Amino acid sequence: MIAAIILGREKKRVALYEKNEKLGKKLFITGKGRCNLTNACEVEGLFESVVTNPKFLYSSFYGFDNAMTMGFFEELGLALKTERGNRVFPLSDKSSDVIKVLEREMRAQGVEINLNSEVKKIHTKEEKFACVELKNKEKVYGKQVLIATGGLSYPITGSTGDGYRFATDFGMKVTDLRPGLVPIETKEEWVKELQGLSLRNVGVRMENDKKKLLYEEFGEMIFTHYGVSGPTILSGSSVVAKELQKQNIKLIIDLKAALDERTLDERLLREFKENINKQFKNVVSSMFPSKILPVILKYGPILPEKKINEITREERREFIDYIKNFTITLTGLRPIKEGIITQGGVSVKEVNPGTMESKKIEGVYFAGEVLDVDALTGGFNLQIAWSTGCLAARSIIERK
Repeated sequence: MIAAIILGREKKRVALYEKNEKLGKKLFITGKGRCNLTNACEVEGLFESVVTNPKFLYSSFYGFDNAMTMGFFEELGLALKTERGNRVFPLSDKSSDVIKVLEREMRAQGVEINLNSEVKKIHTKEEKFACVELKNKEKVYGKQVLIATGGLSYPITGSTGDGYRFATDFGMKVTDLRPGLVPIETKEEWVKELQGLSLRNVGVRMENDKKKLLYEEFGEMIFTHYGVSGPTILSGSSVVAKELQKQNIKLIIDLKAALDERTLDERLLREFKENINKQFKNVVSSMFPSKILPVILKYGPILPEKKINEITREERREFIDYIKNFTITLTGLRPIKEGIITQGGVSVKEVNPGTMESKKIEGVYFAGEVLDVDALTGGFNLQIAWSTGCLAARSIIERK
């Protein structure tokens, strides 16, 4: 859509083919329906948030960065706001408003929008783009084609891997595909007992069996019937995906991330002094969410019934270590259809990073998630879409 607008503004004849009955179906569900359309970090932060092939995006990000994205939407009449973590949303909190302004501008620029129009094949002749063939067998001829079909995640929105098929037909390489930004399954049975529990302001670390730190973040997570999810876990899943295919990984949660060990020890001591004759389970109940308390008491180093006046300094230290390093075993990712994005895609080695054009087939361009690029949560994946779409459009304009 963004590429179509940029081309339309240069008076190019543009036809957009959308297999769904309406535009922006995937965009509609992003950010839980609020559409986290970019991130207001420094440009360097964009690269730091890209998990796969950040260098490939150099021309894309610098050609159309996050500030330009915000300016673009504001000029279209969409008021924006920035929230925690520099996440940028429409002021209305409605992803439908993002789609509305894009559609309105496309129509204003004379873009021909074809809904319920599935492209089945892209024909080439002598290693050049020839035409697209629709499901109804109709052939549409043109000078260039931009493939922006998304990945395999959320197939209900139409992301069914069409772009990968087109690329393979051209003889281009598609790398291994797996879910990105996806919940993770865990080994421990007691995790099911915590289903629905959301933890805020916790520290999250992921380590392999050699205690090598793979990922670290501070923020929010949630327990599910199969394991863990939430912003910190989703971002972590993209970072540890390859490692998780080879071995289990330890998830280490700091349940009291706001307090260092000394401060936490001082707080425990205060609680203990005030309740010296009570049982341990009754004293610590106010320190943790009620849902997680049974797990802490069952698997922690101090017996629940033990009297406070019987707890040794060493036991107290062990307990602090336990809640600062609350450990769960990660066993694997949830299926690709549950992923927010797809990791893997059209190999960036076969696409010109300065134009987004295929190195194999002249006149064929790629943009967005169909490429082997992906990023963490926080508006970065949509920024990749806007930036690569814009670069592809500008490259087409510059062709004579």
